[in-house]
Amino acid sequence: MSPHTHPGVTPDALDVDVTADVEALYEDGITARKGAFTHEWADRLREDIEVAFDEARSRPGGAVGRGPHRYYVEIHPEQLRGFVDLADHPWVRSVCTAVLGPDYRIVEVGFDVPLEGAVNQPWHRDFPMPEETRAERRLTSLAFNVTAVDTEEDMGPFEIAPGTQWDDSPEFAHGMFPPRSHYPRYEERAVRKYPRRGDISARSALTIHRGTRNHSATSRPVLVLGVDGPEATNGERHDTAVTRAYWDSLPERVRRHLDCEVVDELRPVTQKHTIEGLVMGDA
Repeated sequence: MSPHTHPGVTPDALDVDVTADVEALYEDGITARKGAFTHEWADRLREDIEVAFDEARSRPGGAVGRGPHRYYVEIHPEQLRGFVDLADHPWVRSVCTAVLGPDYRIVEVGFDVPLEGAVNQPWHRDFPMPEETRAERRLTSLAFNVTAVDTEEDMGPFEIAPGTQWDDSPEFAHGMFPPRSHYPRYEERAVRKYPRRGDISARSALTIHRGTRNHSATSRPVLVLGVDGPEATNGERHDTAVTRAYWDSLPERVRRHLDCEVVDELRPVTQKHTIEGLVMGDA
């Protein structure tokens, strides 16, 4: 097992050998599983995202801006026909268990959509560095991304600076946005990602990254699955919920890790990413 694997997790606790993935997450801040799903599954994902996106943009607070022509929307699990397939995928389960331990919690389901005209975001991380990471160099949460399209160069691909999940400076605005004087370090390390339909990536959301300019007329929707370890508090920023009937229909293995309210009737999510939205808008 990797020296970074969560204490107490043995190889027989994992469905898939993710030793190399754990090493990549600690060294680079990102890893991926190519071809985890079929193209048809990814196409259904896109259909569900488009329905949710249209609904979210029809009401105040439904979609938060992350820069010009770029949006983030949080949704409920049952808005995705493939939610159980993703949450219960052997690779996803194994990566979560190996990095975060057996008591990991799914706290976020949402998606980013850069539309035609989206511009380069400022380099950023998705939340301030937790003390466990700063003091112990230990990852306490993960973000899984699933593209709903085949990513091309002109579609504003995701760009990440490997190894920067450990970067720490009091100059980071809101603990998330490094000053422009730090940009040469990120531009020197920058790697653009071109996932295809069916691919999954896992990353530390602390790894410095940005969306790039979308020169095409095509949107590039990407699903986000946010997962916390026991000590992480990202769930406080999310309002994931499921209906009682949906909860009862879930496999026990999924229910065990889904940290959300069970309600009689779903209410549309009002987005909470206000600081990030404002700074992205300024960019």
